[in-house]
Amino acid sequence: MHGLRRIGALCLGGVFALGQAPFDLWWVAAPALVGILWLTGADKSSRSAGWSGWLFGAGYFALSMHWIVEPFAVDPNVTWMAPFALIGLAAGLALLWAIAFWAGRRLYPGPFAIALCWAATELARAYMLTGFPWGLVGYVWAQTPVAQWHAIIGPHGVTLITLMLAACAAWAISKRSFPVFFVTVLVGFVGFIAGMFLYPGSLDPTGFNVRLIQPNAPQHQKWDRDLIPIFFNRQVDFTAQNPKPDLIVWPETAVPNLLDTAGPALEVIADAAAGTPVVLGIQREEDGRYFNSLITLNAAGQVADLYDKHHLVPFGEYMPVASFFARFNILGLATRAEAGYSAGPGPALIDLGPLGTALPLICYEAVFPQDVNGAPERPSMLLQITNDAWFGINAGPQQHLTQARLRAIEQRLPMIRVANTGISAMIDPAGRIVDALPLGRAGFIDVPLPPALRPLLYSRTGDWLAFAALIVSFAALFMFKSSRPIDPPSAGA
Repeated sequence: MHGLRRIGALCLGGVFALGQAPFDLWWVAAPALVGILWLTGADKSSRSAGWSGWLFGAGYFALSMHWIVEPFAVDPNVTWMAPFALIGLAAGLALLWAIAFWAGRRLYPGPFAIALCWAATELARAYMLTGFPWGLVGYVWAQTPVAQWHAIIGPHGVTLITLMLAACAAWAISKRSFPVFFVTVLVGFVGFIAGMFLYPGSLDPTGFNVRLIQPNAPQHQKWDRDLIPIFFNRQVDFTAQNPKPDLIVWPETAVPNLLDTAGPALEVIADAAAGTPVVLGIQREEDGRYFNSLITLNAAGQVADLYDKHHLVPFGEYMPVASFFARFNILGLATRAEAGYSAGPGPALIDLGPLGTALPLICYEAVFPQDVNGAPERPSMLLQITNDAWFGINAGPQQHLTQARLRAIEQRLPMIRVANTGISAMIDPAGRIVDALPLGRAGFIDVPLPPALRPLLYSRTGDWLAFAALIVSFAALFMFKSSRPIDPPSAGA
């Protein structure tokens, strides 16, 4: 029976992964969440609970993040690393969930302490070691009205409530308490319905149109010397089409030159835009350091605004302890120098004239709610440029788009999202896609810019609200524990 529980935990993790894009089967994933908390109730020690948590996490991350092998397929020299990257990432992230299950079982028997510790580790995952909040538990609701609660309690608040409701259901099943189970389902249903009322009605366009340029340059061809002119000219041709919009946006690293040598290319772009400002991704070098940057090009072909990406991808855009890995010829996948890119100074706004101000986000930066919340002041819109060609054409880009939608909901701001190979989209402040270009297709669309909405609680408090809720919940658990002494965990805990 012990071995069957372990197999069950692993399988439940895989089932829970079906709640993430591109599957979005929340109605399958939610029972799996209840199932693992119920199954862990049979673990007699905290060590056993930790193994259950690790296996559940390993199954979840291995399936939900299988796209992580895609970047390694671009360079034949590192293809051999792909399975190790997937296994290492899944095992490492699952370790955090193992700690949560171990600590929760040690703190107090039953699913509630595990749920609290699990929510705490999900919050920690967003910050520790530069953070990696990809595929948070609460994202299982991304395609439902529950996602609108992000605007009030944020992603970690949604995760906390999801886990606590799952714990209530698991406890009710283990105790065969139908009334508690019924009330739990009812509370979840009320939250689901309430999310519908958080949707704004139809939004009147601002009157500004934005052109999204999608060149569709596969990563293994993007820097091919023979193909670079084709991809560049494709973007120029899309830019030159009439009638002109009010803003044109190219994706990340869209220009093949470094900024200090890109003068002729920028003039070509400005001529094609014929007076329309262009936002585009470009790399630049300064004093021997390289930056992944975004610029705004004015009508004269001059750089009117510059933003350097500040939240870099470890092992992608830079290598931790670069000199050590260089001994084994292991460099960052997207780097230009041994140590990789350098980080910019932090979040900043760019001025888009009559359209207002935008918070630029380059690729991976859109997965961090705290970074978006860390803007120096409230912008008029969010603007993400990305090169999702690294992620292939399946789960990775779709999960990235889902997280972009959630950032728009949290801030109640429209998001302009332009991706090299897709999915480029205009997202309204409720996370709805106004229009989009599909994966793997070159083209452009002119889309009306939706208006910003009045900010709600999360954009004012950030993750402090979820953090405070966790502190209060742990305090309540300790008070309950002190009033009802229990036997210590069994040997081997």
